Amino acid sequence: MSITRFAVAGATGRLGRHVVDVLTQRGHQVVPMSRATGVDIITGDGLAEALTGVEAIIDVASWHSSDQEAATEFFRTSARNLHEAGRKAGVVQIAMASIIGVDKATAGFVAAKKVHEELLLSGPLPVRILRAAQFHEFVGQLLDWQQGDVAYIPALPTQLVACRTVAEALVDLALESDAPAPGEPIPEIAGPRKETMSEAAQLLGARRGIKVVGVDGSGMPDAEIAADGGFLPSPHAKLAGPTFREWLGTQP
Repeated sequence: MSITRFAVAGATGRLGRHVVDVLTQRGHQVVPMSRATGVDIITGDGLAEALTGVEAIIDVASWHSSDQEAATEFFRTSARNLHEAGRKAGVVQIAMASIIGVDKATAGFVAAKKVHEELLLSGPLPVRILRAAQFHEFVGQLLDWQQGDVAYIPALPTQLVACRTVAEALVDLALESDAPAPGEPIPEIAGPRKETMSEAAQLLGARRGIKVVGVDGSGMPDAEIAADGGFLPSPHAKLAGPTFREWLGTQP
């Protein structure tokens, strides 16, 4: 079946804005769902109305902090509500964005995202998952969290990818109506080159007048797993540009 009408949960977020834009550019009908548009996927306010006539949901809604317990509860409620309301509305499938290496996570936000995957997969509607590397846009957020002229950023390996690139891959996945083959690995999308988070932050820091010092990441959830490459893309991952340096050159 050809899917033409999508609802996007988290439509006004960092990734959601790009998903809405990609869908619109490709000629699809889009129902943006966020509290800003009058749809709350946690309380359910406006959800049934928003899903009227929708064929597929793209779920990129996220929790605003790294607190594992709060994020898990958010994802638990959102998964239940999207499945229940989606089933009643005749939605045929849900596509969601997740994180590369989520299956290895033991703590923090990524562990909550692991539960999110499990909850969505256990619901009544078919679910397709795209696991993505950390976004280019996250580097600026790391710098924003620190005050002063010096920022201490973990020198952990990553393969940063642009939000726009993830949005395009997620829309491609959401348009697939055939169920994944048994044993087929979960699709992944990552940037074209391996680097460390601190190296990328140094490029951005130079533009902002901030000195970036690489640190070992001690105290971060699953830092040892990250240091061993546990959150790097698998061999089957799709790698796509731009690189962080190329992307940074396009930013105002």
